[in-house]
Amino acid sequence: MNELLAARSLTTLPVVTLGGDAVAQVKDTVFDPAAGRVTGFTLSGRGLLSGPLKRSLPWSAVHALGPHAVMIRDALALQDPSTVVARREAQQGRVLHAKVLTDEGAEVGTVLDVIVEGGASGRVVGFRIAAAKALMQGSRRRRHRVYVPRGETLAVSGRALVIPADATRYVADDLPAFVARVGAFQAGQEGTAS
Repeated sequence: MNELLAARSLTTLPVVTLGGDAVAQVKDTVFDPAAGRVTGFTLSGRGLLSGPLKRSLPWSAVHALGPHAVMIRDALALQDPSTVVARREAQQGRVLHAKVLTDEGAEVGTVLDVIVEGGASGRVVGFRIAAAKALMQGSRRRRHRVYVPRGETLAVSGRALVIPADATRYVADDLPAFVARVGAFQAGQEGTAS
């Protein structure tokens, strides 16, 4: 598995051609919740005073996603914004601050961030959530923030994100530990599909 990145950490990453030219920076990450993949990025210009660009970057044009830059072959990869997101689809696919429910009906938290696999896959592997008391027994003074894997039964309505109840057994407190938990969760899912 490639390095895991929080979608919020992608904001302001430079978009760089393989020739080394920085042509834009990431404004927002757009993903298809049903497919569990990043569909692209909305962009802004480079620099402190630059505003949004009238171009976007579809995932199909991304050469690689790394922790320090989004790499593209050349500036021709930038396209019309409608290729990345349609307004109605964006409204339905909003996941930040949505309630997280299991497929058994238990509320386990609220989405804080989307966790994406780096490299060339653009796969959404999980979510960082503010855990509800039902998920994290213990400290009642503050809400616990944890990482939970995305299941194949994912559903997003704009108000709720539905994950398999089994995914709550693979919660991790930090991103490095989450890599192993995602691997274990996926291995468990493959074992039950056989």
